[in-house]
Amino acid sequence: METIYNDVERPPRELVDAFREVLKEYSPSCLVTDARRRTGAIGGLLPVLPHHKIVGPAITVNLSIDDLVDCMPVLSRAQPGDVIVLACHRSTRTAMWGGLMSTLSLKAGVAAGIVDGAIRDVDEIRDLDFPVWYRGTVPRPSPTAVHNRTEPVQVNVPVVVDGQVIHPGDIIVADENGIAVVPSADAQDVLEGTRVQIGKEKTIRDKINSGATVSELLAEFGHL
Repeated sequence: METIYNDVERPPRELVDAFREVLKEYSPSCLVTDARRRTGAIGGLLPVLPHHKIVGPAITVNLSIDDLVDCMPVLSRAQPGDVIVLACHRSTRTAMWGGLMSTLSLKAGVAAGIVDGAIRDVDEIRDLDFPVWYRGTVPRPSPTAVHNRTEPVQVNVPVVVDGQVIHPGDIIVADENGIAVVPSADAQDVLEGTRVQIGKEKTIRDKINSGATVSELLAEFGHL
């Protein structure tokens, strides 16, 4: 695999901040996915702490499944608020994120790590209160990481997680339900659609609490 280090064009800060307002609602990843008409959803990755909800632009890292190397150098490319996405291609044989990576990320202001593979040091990550999503756990680090190898690695290239393509700069919305991916070019439209969805769900909840029946709700909204 060829080593690549690309820069990333991040979405406007005010747009990312507007998405952070969605974190105040129930299930923000679901709201965003609904606004995207059920596209852009990633399942199967769990947060270390279920209360974590995050939003931020993606910094992507593609690793060869046969040579999972130390990815710590990606931190030199990260900015405060970024979400580091490691494409480990579902491999859980070795841990590609742990307590030290979480500590470094926390110090750098990184918003979260998303690992399509295994992590370790879960107790330390929990105590740090640093948001990490992961596919599995294993105590064993990568043998290449032990020997301080950092290549080959591809930084800020399109990656695939759970069948979903993530481009560098895409906005990531994650919570205990899963992960929603918002293409940067569509972010404003998705934000507006998410706000509509928030209003709709609040209206439905109010009607339920006021005694509306399922038949009445379906007649008015079509689906719940």
